[in-house]
Amino acid sequence: MSNSDALDATTPAAVPAKRKKPVKQFVVRHILPPIARGVYGGMARTWHYTTENEPILTDLLKGDKPIVGAFLHARTFQLLYYFSRPHRGRWMLMCSKSSDGDLMTKVERGLGYRVARGSSGSGGARALAEMIKAQREDRHLNSCLAVDGSRGPRGIAQLGILTLARKSSGVLLPVAASASKSWILGSWDRTVIPKPGAQIRILIGEPIELPPKMDEQQAESARLELQRRLIAMHIELDARTGFSDSAPLQAPGSAQ
Repeated sequence: MSNSDALDATTPAAVPAKRKKPVKQFVVRHILPPIARGVYGGMARTWHYTTENEPILTDLLKGDKPIVGAFLHARTFQLLYYFSRPHRGRWMLMCSKSSDGDLMTKVERGLGYRVARGSSGSGGARALAEMIKAQREDRHLNSCLAVDGSRGPRGIAQLGILTLARKSSGVLLPVAASASKSWILGSWDRTVIPKPGAQIRILIGEPIELPPKMDEQQAESARLELQRRLIAMHIELDARTGFSDSAPLQAPGSAQ
């Protein structure tokens, strides 16, 4: 028996590669996005927004530094429509490379956003670098990033948004959102989707300016302060809208 015969006899048969599903890919890429945009846009146009501390946002939009909006992943749907309005400037977002991300990217681009593809699980560093470069080149391009990333833990701020704000020389702006009546999905972040006709309150926090360079201790202190502010802002805002959830804003056992 030759060496190759012996190898063939002892090596397990190669596992066939998973077949791609072209029909599913076609549906996700071409059929679902316009439907999702239509459904989301139709619902969003029935929502009634009230903004607290709006002059803070207005003044920053007139300034010469880009804004880096910081929010909780769970409140994305309330904020997408709000920041897509032309008088609230131009914004860039990050969206994962997953199939769900493909769908959300087309919805977000349809709303006028610029989108960098990546997440903490895949391509996040490259997407972050793309956002930093874009904001350095265009000082009137703003960005938004979920502080708890695309995978969580829920309500725990990560360091990526601090890097984005520092390296783009941008102003970090905490933003909270709460709706009077909503559906809550059973996802890791407890995604909140306002129901048609919902009253939505947006709370603009005090801006945070970070130094260009920070050591580990300073970065951790800033991360905890941003996290503390966002959680406090949502507790305050949820009390005013009457929103409640059986799960806490921060995943159990993960508060830092």
